[in-house]
Amino acid sequence: MKKAGNRITPHRTGLRRSVGFLGSGLYVPDRVVTNAELARTLDTSDEWITARTGIRERRFLDDGLATSDMCLPAAREALRRTGIEAEDLDAIIVTTSTPDQPLPSTAVTVKDGLGASRAIPLDIAQTACAGGIYALLVAAHLLQGEMFERVLVIGADTGSRATDPTDRGTRVFFGDAAGAVVLGPVPAGFGVQSWDFGDELCFDVAIPAGGSRRPTTPETAEAGDHFVRMNGPSAWKYATEYLPASIQQTLDRAGLAVGDVDYFLLHQANLNIITHAMDALGVSMDRAPTTVERFGNTAAASLFTVLHETLLAEPETGRLLVLAGIGAGVLWGSICFRHYAIPGGLVKGEAE
Repeated sequence: MKKAGNRITPHRTGLRRSVGFLGSGLYVPDRVVTNAELARTLDTSDEWITARTGIRERRFLDDGLATSDMCLPAAREALRRTGIEAEDLDAIIVTTSTPDQPLPSTAVTVKDGLGASRAIPLDIAQTACAGGIYALLVAAHLLQGEMFERVLVIGADTGSRATDPTDRGTRVFFGDAAGAVVLGPVPAGFGVQSWDFGDELCFDVAIPAGGSRRPTTPETAEAGDHFVRMNGPSAWKYATEYLPASIQQTLDRAGLAVGDVDYFLLHQANLNIITHAMDALGVSMDRAPTTVERFGNTAAASLFTVLHETLLAEPETGRLLVLAGIGAGVLWGSICFRHYAIPGGLVKGEAE
C-alpha cells in the first residue's frame, strides 16, 4: 500500500506579519520550438503531443547562455514593476534544478549581476517543479524577521539541457524560462492566508547520475543517465491526487471555500493534469489561467509564468489566488494569497 506521505501542517497562517506580492517579472527565450520541429527527429507528431500534454510550443535557450542569463532580465522586470532598486533587496532566493554549474551558487551569480550588494543569496535546489511553491514559503518566513523587508524570489530552469534530445517521453514536455516576484509586507488581512505542503520519497521522476551515489563517468554520460527520466503514469497519479487535495487543505485552513477563489494558478506541467485537478475541485477552467500551451513545462519557473500574466491582467486589490505545485521527490504544496496591489504598481494591460 502506498504511503500517505508526510504533511507540514501550519496554523491558519503561522505568520505574525502579512506578506504579499509587490511586483513580478518574466523572461522566456526568443527561440520558439514547435511540436512539428520536434516531430522531425522524434517518433511523435503535433497531434500526439497536443492531445497528451496540451503543449503546442516551448522556448529553448540559445547555446552559450545559462540559467542565470534568464534570471537577470526576469528579476530586473520584477524590480522595475515594484519600484525598487536591486540594492534595496534583503535576500535573493533562486530555485532551479538546472544551475549554471554545480558551484558556485546561481543565487550569488544573480546577486552579482544585479548589483544587490546587501542581499543574502539562497539557492533552493532539488525541488524540481515544486521549487516555486517552496521558495515562496521560505521567502514568507524570512520576511517575519526584522532584517528583511524585500525578498526577490526567482524560479528558473533550462529544461532543454536536462532532457535527452532522443527521448520522446521527456523532450516534448520541457521548455526554458525564468520568473521572478518581489515579496514584502502588505496590510493586515492581505498576502498569505494559509498553506499546505507534503512529500513522499519516490524515484519515478529522477536524474540517476551526477551525484555522490553515481558520480559522473564516461559510462553514465554514454548511457544518458544525466538526463531526466520520468515515469509518466506515476507522475500523472501523484499530480492528480495530491494537487487538488492540497488546494482543498489550504482553503480549509483559511476558512475559505473553492467558490471564494478568483484564480487557481497551478504548476504548468500538462494541460490535462490542470483540467483534471479543476474538475476534481468543481472549478471551471476560466478560473485556471494557463501558459503551458505556449511555454511547456518550465519546472521551477512554471508557477511564475502564470502568476506574472495573471497579475498583469488582473492586478486589483482583493483578488484571491491559490498557487499549487508538485515536483520530483515527490514534493508538493499550495499557498493561498489575497492580493494587495501596491500604489503605482502593476497596471492592467501594461505594455512590456
